[in-house]
Amino acid sequence: MRRTRNVIAALAALPLVLSACSTAPTSDGPVGGETPAIERTAAPLEPSLRITDPHGQELTVDAPPQRIVCLSGLCDDIVVELGLVPAGTSNPGLLTHPALLGDEGSTVPVVQGGFGSEDVESIARLEPDLVIGLSGVHDGLADAVEKFAPLWLTEPATWQESLAYLRNLGSLTGRVSEATQAEERFRTVLADAVERKAGQEPKTAVLMYGSLDSIGVDNTESLKGDLLANLFHYPFPARSSNVDTASNYSIEELLAQQPDVVFVYSLLFSDDATPLSQQLADNPVWREIPAVQAGAVHEMNPELWGKGRGTRSLTAIVREAIEKVPTA
Repeated sequence: MRRTRNVIAALAALPLVLSACSTAPTSDGPVGGETPAIERTAAPLEPSLRITDPHGQELTVDAPPQRIVCLSGLCDDIVVELGLVPAGTSNPGLLTHPALLGDEGSTVPVVQGGFGSEDVESIARLEPDLVIGLSGVHDGLADAVEKFAPLWLTEPATWQESLAYLRNLGSLTGRVSEATQAEERFRTVLADAVERKAGQEPKTAVLMYGSLDSIGVDNTESLKGDLLANLFHYPFPARSSNVDTASNYSIEELLAQQPDVVFVYSLLFSDDATPLSQQLADNPVWREIPAVQAGAVHEMNPELWGKGRGTRSLTAIVREAIEKVPTA
């Protein structure tokens, strides 16, 4: 079952809370508050023109896709991991981040139209043999896009699902060694980080986003919340089963969990906009949060931390989180 984001969340590419019928995580990852060892080795992978993704969606192509248009950050990431370059992108800010293509990404054509309402003719002119979008955001483009290319709607809720999408595209493109090598690189980074924190008093962390009028938290049913729960004490479950309210936390509720570190990605729509942590600076409840008092509030890159869903982005996020909160 797929949920539909509200318009604001779609434009900002905010986390989507998946329903209870979504594919369950594998054994890797936090279970019952404990973090088991992360398997470092990727399972064997074979080329295939037909895959079933983590949410049970089947996709069949006539030939290995080479011209892939990316409407989601996951797509940009996994295409780059496989040694390819997107034929077009809706996320140039992420694609040009150093974790992906850096300056080289500026040569990739940008799909016209706003995120979630991309211009179909702009996509068609890029002559794709596969278009990858975001579930709950790009569903409305399916009828038009599928007249000239398959549209694959994706949305990982866990890092394991992100790896599964990488493996799916590796099979479809025939780049199975690139996919398994990328998987093992990520697994090694995460496993090393988990092992370094073992036996230490865990820090309580939270990842928040939005603006003063609408504060959200990447809860444990979201990709980033799930990932950070491997590295920190992360007591921020989904608030409800309603996608529009599941990530809503008040400042008072943040204070109640006493976070030692706060990561923030501010959604800024102009160059002179004020980061979220600065917008909150005069709030008396905010000033009582331990992380605020300790100067441990970190504004992070919103393209990477907000839109990044693939292994390159997640690797950078793990490394940046550990850098900001070094182990003893």
